[in-house]
Amino acid sequence: MTKPLYLVASLSVLSLSSGISSPTDPSTEAPRFGTWGFDLSGRNETVKPGDDFYAYANGGFVERTTIPADRVRFGNFDALAILSEARVRGILEEAVKSPTESTAKIGAYYAAYLDEARVEKLGTQPIQADLAKIKAATTRDELITFMATPGGMRGGMFGAGISPDAKNPTSYAVYVSSGGLSLPDRDYYLKPSFAEIRTKYEAYVVKLLSLIEWPEPEKSAKDILAFETRLAEASWERAERRNRDKTYNLMTPDELVAYAPGYDFKRMLEARVLGKVAKVIVSDNTAFPKKAAIFAETPMETLKAWTALGVADASASFLSKAFVDASFEFNNKTLSGQPEPLARWKRGVAVTDGALGEVVGEVYVSRYFPEESKRQMLDLVNNVRGVLAKRIDKLDWMGAATKKSAQEKLAKLSVKIGYPDKFRDYSALEVKADDLYGNIVRSGLFNWKRELERLDGPVDRKEWGMPPQKVNAYYNPTMNEIVFPAAILQPPFFDPKADPAINYGGIGGVIGHEISHGFDDQGRKSNGDGVLKDWWTAEDGKQFDQRAERLGAQYETIEVLPGEKINGKLTMGENIGDMGGLNLALDAYRASLKGQPAPVIDGTTGDQRVFLGWAQVWRQKMREEALKKQIHTDPHSPAVARVNGVVRNIDAWYEAFNVKPGDKLYVKPEDRVKIW
Repeated sequence: MTKPLYLVASLSVLSLSSGISSPTDPSTEAPRFGTWGFDLSGRNETVKPGDDFYAYANGGFVERTTIPADRVRFGNFDALAILSEARVRGILEEAVKSPTESTAKIGAYYAAYLDEARVEKLGTQPIQADLAKIKAATTRDELITFMATPGGMRGGMFGAGISPDAKNPTSYAVYVSSGGLSLPDRDYYLKPSFAEIRTKYEAYVVKLLSLIEWPEPEKSAKDILAFETRLAEASWERAERRNRDKTYNLMTPDELVAYAPGYDFKRMLEARVLGKVAKVIVSDNTAFPKKAAIFAETPMETLKAWTALGVADASASFLSKAFVDASFEFNNKTLSGQPEPLARWKRGVAVTDGALGEVVGEVYVSRYFPEESKRQMLDLVNNVRGVLAKRIDKLDWMGAATKKSAQEKLAKLSVKIGYPDKFRDYSALEVKADDLYGNIVRSGLFNWKRELERLDGPVDRKEWGMPPQKVNAYYNPTMNEIVFPAAILQPPFFDPKADPAINYGGIGGVIGHEISHGFDDQGRKSNGDGVLKDWWTAEDGKQFDQRAERLGAQYETIEVLPGEKINGKLTMGENIGDMGGLNLALDAYRASLKGQPAPVIDGTTGDQRVFLGWAQVWRQKMREEALKKQIHTDPHSPAVARVNGVVRNIDAWYEAFNVKPGDKLYVKPEDRVKIW
């Protein structure tokens, strides 16, 4: 239920050609950018800012950067993710060699992953019990029970999870959604441009089914692809799945069974230990009867092969080398263009971090997060929040009643910085240094039991959606909160030694981005208490929608790859967040000057440095396959659009860089989109 600023995979070695100065210890020391927070050598001054501001600010970096062979991209987000990866590795290796009462479990978890010889020796043994259950199934109901039962690495057509109730966020509710697709999105099954990937997917299915010695793997692969294609046709588009009004559909279990005959949802809920719930919230509701009918019509042998594939695919990373290689070849190389797999230790860091993130995080913040950063961040948040309050008062398209409600929501916004007040207790989780697959299964069960135990209790408002060592940030609409983990509070986002304009363009823009999520096309639907409720007058809601549609239309003109343009509806929330974030950052920087002129540094004005600071955050180079995948699956626009798509709507950018009619990014003043 969170909305991250940017989802980042943990990445590889730091490229010193990135403009980051070489630290004393490159594995654990935070980077520096130039002498005042911006890497001037990363620019391409042969490009006019008004033609391509992203290239002007970042073109030098893009030109000289080589993406590491085990990565799909490299940029400033990624450099910090690599730094966090290296720091966590040190914590884990110490926990293996010299475990303490608090670190023994992370050491054992990591050691189990690194024990490749034992994993190789076990082969398919860890999943044989699950495969046997699938083979023995004679009815669809047995498959439903198998897919829904907690424990094991299993996929499924429908899933049930527990989150705060969007219309009553003081209580938890059970959400039910549909799935069933192995490829990243329905587009991959339905669009001609993905035909080659479909062929390679079928070959991957044959490979996995052969590895688990499933009968007739070639025939089963063709049947599975046909089955999933039907599910894709019934699936909602990603942009539609963003709509929080459409995805809140309250039903009783009996009503759901009657609404979507062909799939026993009561059996599914019982298998997930949710048999006593009186209501469920159904997300993509109109897809349910279609997918339930497909399930009922599909031959059992196809369903069994598909279920077995789900087990093999989900487990592949924790099995022998043959499975790891097959999974990498398709899921990483084919889908994202990654030439080489990550070293095993890097994968082990990611897996351990994912399972025991707050144990790692407690050590991380004690070593790498200065408390002074927390105080300075809180000051920045308050400055940016104050700027938005003034901007709301001055809006010429919003009426007094809606402004009053907007101010109330802004005043109630809560802020979390650095790390949780109380770290999660993992004492009930059993971890064994010689049982990788068992650790994975037990972690899943531990997390699910934790969810079940709090279902009838009050919502934990102190909980965090990501650990402190994650390079990210998010806004949570049901909590009306913004959250900034410790790992993002480093250069180029935040540097106490940098010029203030760079910090405002970096972390100030991130703060503004997350605050603006509370007022984007979906975040605006919750009030100050996090309740999904329309608090807008009809006319003000119409005015907002008109501006949002104009913004979406702008982004849909951006062709990122030949024939591939940005989906303005899918990326709407993030684009509004970006635009609001940079506007707020600029205003907050100007306010911080308290009427004094901004200094000129290396020929750059204060306003210019705010825009450059924002652009530097999104500095990156990406492989085409990964970029294509992002366009079709990610609610965030590609990096170039997170710069160029934003600045062309801000009047101050035109003044700062003397952008004139005829420049490629020029937008007439009356056509510039202004929301917040």
